[in-house]
Amino acid sequence: MKRALLSLLISGASLRGGNLQPVVEPTEYNINAQYTIESVELAREFETGISRGLRQDLERLIGQKFNPAALNDVARRIRDELNVNTVVPRLVRGSSPDHVRVVMDVAGKRFDLSVPRFLYESSEGLNGAVEGTFIAGDNRFTAGLISDGDDLVERYTGLRLRYEDRRLGSDRVRFHFDFGTYHEQWNRATLSALAQDSDAASLYRTRQNFEPVLSIQVAKPLTVSFGGDFERFDTEAPGLRTQTANATVTDVQYFQEFEGGAFDQQALQADYNLRVGTRALDSDYAYTRHRWQVRYTLARGHQSLSDEAVAGVILGSAPLFERFQLGTSSMLRGWDKWELDPLGGSRVVYNSVEYRNGFFEAFYDAGAIWDPGQDMVVRHSLGVGVRKNSVLVATAFPIRGGRASPVFIVGMNY
Repeated sequence: MKRALLSLLISGASLRGGNLQPVVEPTEYNINAQYTIESVELAREFETGISRGLRQDLERLIGQKFNPAALNDVARRIRDELNVNTVVPRLVRGSSPDHVRVVMDVAGKRFDLSVPRFLYESSEGLNGAVEGTFIAGDNRFTAGLISDGDDLVERYTGLRLRYEDRRLGSDRVRFHFDFGTYHEQWNRATLSALAQDSDAASLYRTRQNFEPVLSIQVAKPLTVSFGGDFERFDTEAPGLRTQTANATVTDVQYFQEFEGGAFDQQALQADYNLRVGTRALDSDYAYTRHRWQVRYTLARGHQSLSDEAVAGVILGSAPLFERFQLGTSSMLRGWDKWELDPLGGSRVVYNSVEYRNGFFEAFYDAGAIWDPGQDMVVRHSLGVGVRKNSVLVATAFPIRGGRASPVFIVGMNY
């Protein structure tokens, strides 16, 4: 009888369109309440689109008895926040008797207009991006405008397009193709440094990139991506000489959450990125770029503590947009990146510790950026602010010889 009831639940659980139907009839609740929810699963691309509060409510369902009213409520909220037509809570047999997994299937056409970045920093000015995304089945089409002086040595302004197939023959395989065309603006410190460095890479006025990437989920916590990044840019040299920087791209991501012990939740996120520019791809630049990133988070109630470490090495001759940066809105906050290294660096180490309690946030950053032959100088900064999801208002204090001058950061940055 128990197996028959569970099969009925698995085959009949659904929420249809805008009129949400109960996962099971209310009269069956007393029987179905014997099942314990083992996990609640939502595809990662949709999970990043919902609020932190809703993600926490999904996590709270784990370990609770099956409750159709609670499932109906979170499904409705997911539908509203993602602006989709249908949310289907699909029940799957759990790993032990009397346990079930809840898989939140999101379906229907969807169009979103979003602002993934709108950020003001007193040392850099305003950075912003706006995107429109259309989803049809497993396909996602995105077009956006961007003006960003934070991520790279230069400020780049232009258009970017993206196509993504989120299920290329399997739920574990995805493909995306990115295209961008940008106009570059250079800081005076960079221009001055280039004038004194005869070995520095040439400036460029415009840049285009084409990036096809295939991602495979090897296991639930592990995803491997590989593809290429093909860059074309017109240099500032007389005659507008066109150069290329074509590279293979490999990325390995690991994400795992843990429960139990003294903390409600623990999470480990690690990423290794390898980019190899090679003459075999008709590239004017030959280089190898390694980047490692690890983040560990402990959470209990409204409090969380996280530690993030980043390291990077570039071997060979890389274009300016590949060089590492510190002194941005997210790494060694409060410092001026052009003061640290106006051309970017080929070596970087960085560590950040963040504490959050509700809306309040405090952080301590330390890092160094340099090139071979230069001394490694570690800088430090402290900061406090308030954060609601991705929206942040903060003050960072770069520490210079025992004194600190405030730098203000306002906006949102996904």
